[in-house]
Amino acid sequence: MYKSTASLLSTLVMCLGLASCAAPLMFGGVLGGAMVASDRRSAGIQVEDETLEQRSASAMRENFGTKEHINITSYNRQVLITGEVTSDLVRSQAEQLVGRVQNVRSVVNELVVGPVSSNSERASDVLLVAKVKASMVDTEDVFANVFKVVSERGTVYLMGRVTQSEAKRATDVVRGVNGVKRVVRVFDYITEDELRALQPRRSDDAARTSNTTSANVPLNTPAQPVVTPIK
Repeated sequence: MYKSTASLLSTLVMCLGLASCAAPLMFGGVLGGAMVASDRRSAGIQVEDETLEQRSASAMRENFGTKEHINITSYNRQVLITGEVTSDLVRSQAEQLVGRVQNVRSVVNELVVGPVSSNSERASDVLLVAKVKASMVDTEDVFANVFKVVSERGTVYLMGRVTQSEAKRATDVVRGVNGVKRVVRVFDYITEDELRALQPRRSDDAARTSNTTSANVPLNTPAQPVVTPIK
């Protein structure tokens, strides 16, 4: 049961030795043959999310240099901004800059006005993300690979395209991880029918059934993000 946990924490040890290692992580994996690495975004959206992160980070560097600590995480063109800044003005400017990046659907501004986090605090966040992901992997009814996890100062942000039941179960697991101070859900919610439409088609009959139930359901429907802080 703990083999996957040990593997993730081993990865963390190597990660902590790299200056470029960041707290946001997304894992795929196999647990008892039941979990298959899969991303509920299309390949094009995955590439676009990487591009949005790069463009947004570039905008932060060009406008604020190294004075501010701002992290950018994009999932399904929904951009989460975390970190610490020196004033409310900078906080507002950062959100406006990211919102102007082409193809950004929405911005969730979680920047905190205050002192920049220390290296030890950032290392703790990296460790916390690894612990959260390990706990997800070790929970049979949670598909860890569909969640993106970000941590800042002990607050854990969950991103992904999930159903209401998946969101609740994952939140319950994360709240039980030692060191988690707060959970914030930044999800695009999908219905059970949409989830079934995303599953691999096992036969022609299954394909016909899937096409019937999801004929009018676009797989990457833009929607307003649902942000739910959980203490």
